[in-house]
Parts: sequence; structure tokens; C-alpha cells
Amino acid sequence: MAKDFQSQTVVDGYDEHIRKLIPGYELVHLQIQAILRTHLPEHAHVLIVGCGTGYELSYLLAQHPTWNFTAVDPSLTMIEKAQQLLSATNCDLTRVRFVHGDTTALHESAQFDAALAILVAHFIPLEAKPFFFADIFRCLKTQAILLNYDLMSSSDDSELKVLQTLCQSNGLTVVQSEKMIERLQQDFYLISANQMRELLTKVGFHEVRNYSQLLDYYGFFAQK
Repeated sequence: MAKDFQSQTVVDGYDEHIRKLIPGYELVHLQIQAILRTHLPEHAHVLIVGCGTGYELSYLLAQHPTWNFTAVDPSLTMIEKAQQLLSATNCDLTRVRFVHGDTTALHESAQFDAALAILVAHFIPLEAKPFFFADIFRCLKTQAILLNYDLMSSSDDSELKVLQTLCQSNGLTVVQSEKMIERLQQDFYLISANQMRELLTKVGFHEVRNYSQLLDYYGFFAQK
């Protein structure tokens, strides 16, 4: 059964658990930060789709005092956790607008300089993925960028075994790693990396390319 991101217990343990589940989690965010710093203007407006507990927000707010953010999440519990984190770290909350909902709640057109969708789209059902990325595309300015990072479908079962072994080395117990594999097969909606490239291109993005890969976790850079 999929994790309940409305659950306070799940949300409270998310930041510790995600680092065991996602190999190279910190490095991925270092890459994201470097790409944004390189491509964005001094006064940027960034859309964060699936803001979670606020990890991305916390480091981006601290390092970019002239940027503004819109943070979207369907879980009110996650949004409240993010607000608590930012308040505890003395981040400037006046530069963040929180939206409780999914991408359909965004009514802006051509407003954002960048969008982040990190570890989000693999939860979106297959038939809804084109609409998810089309909503993001609509909200971006011309030349704005999307950074996506998700698990892609495996070409064979051995790749899942490798992922399971790596996550155990990263701190998951055997039982937790077995549950992880069950969730990947039952609750995620995975497509291949080639299908993701085709989907982003069909939505309207160009210059779709990889900025990261670790096993079947892929990071995609796309520009409007």
C-alpha cells in the first residue's frame, strides 16, 4: 500500500527515510542547485511541484535572497511541515506562496523562470502524466527550464535487485527494502527514460537531456 503523505507520522519521518530510499539524494540536490544558479536570472520566480517537507525551499531560500517561490503540494500535512522547517531555520516566508493542491490548482500563465518536479511524477498515473507536465509547461516563461528527477521503469528484474542491495547499504533494513520493491511494483506509475524524453518533447519542451542518472533514477533538464 502506498504511503499516506497526509499522515503526520509518515511526514515526520520523511526526511530521514528518503535519504535511505534514494541513492545520492544529497548529490542530486547539489546538481539542481548548480543548474539553477547557472541558468536563472538574479530575480527569479521558481515553481516547486511537490514541495514536501521543504528541503528544496530551505536551501534555495538561504542561498538566493532575491528569488521568490511558489510551492505546491497535495498534502496539507507536508505543507505545514515545510512551513515549520522554514520558520525554524529563519527563512523569509514572505518570498514563498504555498498552494495546497496539484498542478491543476495553478492558474498562472508564463510566470515562472524554472520549475522543479523532484521525485513526484512517478506517483502520477500514466494517463495523467501528459496533463501534469502540460500544466507545468503552461506556467513557464519562454526559455524557462524544468528539472525533473524520478525513477524510470527497469529493463529487467536484476536492476531492482541492485537497487534493493544499494538501499540496504544506505541504511534500509531487509524488510524495509522488500517493502520498497513491493511499492515500486504496486503503487508507482513508471515509464522508461525514452518515454519520458518523448513525453516532455510532445508537451512542447525542447533540449530535453539528462543531467543525472543513478541506476534507474534519472534527472531530466528541459527548456521551454
